[in-house]
Amino acid sequence: MTIGSQIAWDDTVLPFQLDLADIRGRVARLDGVLDQVLKQHAYPPQIEALVCEAALLTALIGQTIKLRWRLSLQIRGIGPVKMIATDYYGPTEDGQAARIRAYANFVEEELDPAAKPFDLIGEGYFVIVIDQGQGMLPYQGITPLTGGSLSACAETYFAQSEQLPTRFALTYGRSQAPGVAPHWRAGGVMIQHMPKASPFVAQEGGSGEGGLLTPADIVDGEDGENWARVNLLLDTVEELELIGPSVAPTDLLVRLFHEEQPRVYDAQPVRFGCSCSAEKVRSSLSIYSAKDLRHMTTPEGILTADCQFCGAHYEFDPKTLGFEAEQAARDGD
Repeated sequence: MTIGSQIAWDDTVLPFQLDLADIRGRVARLDGVLDQVLKQHAYPPQIEALVCEAALLTALIGQTIKLRWRLSLQIRGIGPVKMIATDYYGPTEDGQAARIRAYANFVEEELDPAAKPFDLIGEGYFVIVIDQGQGMLPYQGITPLTGGSLSACAETYFAQSEQLPTRFALTYGRSQAPGVAPHWRAGGVMIQHMPKASPFVAQEGGSGEGGLLTPADIVDGEDGENWARVNLLLDTVEELELIGPSVAPTDLLVRLFHEEQPRVYDAQPVRFGCSCSAEKVRSSLSIYSAKDLRHMTTPEGILTADCQFCGAHYEFDPKTLGFEAEQAARDGD
């Protein structure tokens, strides 16, 4: 494979369908997106790993839902890692790239260098928010953190909240390719059973941890056999096949699922992108009074705000902010 073909698959999500098994999926490769996400902060390696996994999950899930606005993934914990947040902005027009941003909130002094990254989150919740844009009510789904990884939490979310059997095979790490500066790469496959017209789970509770649902609780009969067979095939995937860049996603699908008649669709490019702006900061501060804003003002008489996602820095005259300033402006019209 040439260097050009390697680069062509970086920062893309390739949708596919397995016609014989009634299963859809995605293959994702992230490279430059992760560089852009991580360079905004000096994260310890454990935090970088969590952010990379969350960003990869977001790329796979966001493209599946075919959003025209935003999907947010949030991991909230009571351990040293308090929050991992990602956003996926779907393209508004065909041919455009989707945009991803991500950040982590953690207490560095409490991090245990010997701990697994996921264990630093502790007990908490896995949250997906789907925002379809202005005039639409956002949808929010919440499930407990479980399974020992963010990908396992996502699988539980889809089984419990959507009753869709879902599986992720992910890998990520710092690339040490000759002649290239070390940087993070991530790759993965998502498979998901096609939704039925009226999904229904008859029994109360499931066979998973804490009584949560698993794919085995949702599909049976021929569907269950298809799901089990495709999962066995996915079990044979190797890390280097997922993370690339020497194996094209199309070649990977043929190697794994050639007997399932894989069908691929147009790949979706993914880029780093942030939606922050001075106007959005003004809007978020519009609920505060002048007295409240004075408590946020620096000794130099300015109010500052920093974007957690992209590091953008904003400065304002506090007299122009808040609902009292807006009222004064309206009264002066």
